[in-house]
Amino acid sequence: MNKSEINNIILITFGSTFLAAGVVFFLYPAKIITGGTPGLGLLTHYLTGISIGKAMLLINIPLLLIGKKYLTNGFALRTIYSMVATSVIVDLLIYYIEFPAIQSLLLSTLYGGVCVGVGIGLVLKANASAGGTTIIARIIASKTQLKPGSVIMILDACIIISVGVIFKNFEGVLWSIITIYTSAIVIDKIVTGGVSEKLVNIVSDKANEISHAIRTEFNRDGTILTGQNLSRRYDKSIIFVVINVRRVIPIRQLVLSIDKDALIIVMEASEMTGTSRRYD
Repeated sequence: MNKSEINNIILITFGSTFLAAGVVFFLYPAKIITGGTPGLGLLTHYLTGISIGKAMLLINIPLLLIGKKYLTNGFALRTIYSMVATSVIVDLLIYYIEFPAIQSLLLSTLYGGVCVGVGIGLVLKANASAGGTTIIARIIASKTQLKPGSVIMILDACIIISVGVIFKNFEGVLWSIITIYTSAIVIDKIVTGGVSEKLVNIVSDKANEISHAIRTEFNRDGTILTGQNLSRRYDKSIIFVVINVRRVIPIRQLVLSIDKDALIIVMEASEMTGTSRRYD
């Protein structure tokens, strides 16, 4: 086994532990449902009495078998380990760990969402899946025009709506939505590395002056692209530079001080590798 796979196993183990802790310590005692397989596991437990861990495993196995041809061998094996580890840890925590009772639904909702988000994020970082709904999303996305993220959102909505209908608990549905939203934010931060950079595109006739000022004032490098306007009669220079979010306003002020008619477009740099420091 190479070093990369060992790192993946470690990430999956920690991720499964966080996911299980979020479900057992925060969501289960407060009777709050989250999305994905953990949510289905909780729902199955409430309806049948079967343990949450076993319910999650019973849900995941057929979904994994159905989606096997859509997964690579490595991804499938890592996913199996994630599913089994999460299910086992969930039941172990319930039976052997006595966690202090939390009276606040808000705290249970937020901390449960954070733990679940951290767990799923770590599993995704290890190039695996934490549950069967991701597999369903891949299958449906391959057969339709829907994106996997949209399918997962629809499935999660179906899960929490089912809870509201079955238990006639609309307030619980609202708490569940907060949990899912919190998890989604945490997952995004972990998967993308919590990038705090912005993508700044500057269109100006004074590109050379602006580029020199950015290099001097902000110690950043960038790229100058050449283009034309829609009539193809005028050439344009577009400056492409990555900057820390705290320096967006200073760079905007700098650009406008040089060219008040410059077009500035600020975009989210959701994921970034490498560096944009200045090179001489």
